[in-house]
Amino acid sequence: MRGNGAVLAVLLIATPALVAGQAARRDTTARRDTTAAAPAPADSAAPAPLTLVREVFAYEGGGRDPFMSLLKSGDVRPLITDLKLVTIVFDERYAARSVAVLRDVTTGKRYRARTGGVLGRLRVTQIRPREVVFTVQEFGYERQETLSLARQEGTP
Repeated sequence: MRGNGAVLAVLLIATPALVAGQAARRDTTARRDTTAAAPAPADSAAPAPLTLVREVFAYEGGGRDPFMSLLKSGDVRPLITDLKLVTIVFDERYAARSVAVLRDVTTGKRYRARTGGVLGRLRVTQIRPREVVFTVQEFGYERQETLSLARQEGTP
């Protein structure tokens, strides 16, 4: 019985390759026949129009469309490089009530962030008096990034 199963497995694996090889041979002979049988007339300068057929797929499932670029979708936005820290309202008694206001310099959109809040792939880990610490999740790895308030120079 084991020998018959091995022969059957070899036949199942080899059959598509044989059929594809025969189809390729038929295609090449057909191409040779059509080019040899139908010479192009000398007075026709324009070749026959070429028709391209393209398969189109519309994703109707839930969640993110797997065929759309991540850079074009809003799933990865805002990037840490696009954010500017505008202000921080820091509560010394209870740090979880602190709020940071951020602005996306590319779109102009404003974000209010609290500790534990999520902005795209960025999670607000900690809000300090002059900076915000983010955990960035990329390709299964996490790293820490910090945005600081710009130093303002006092007037004399």
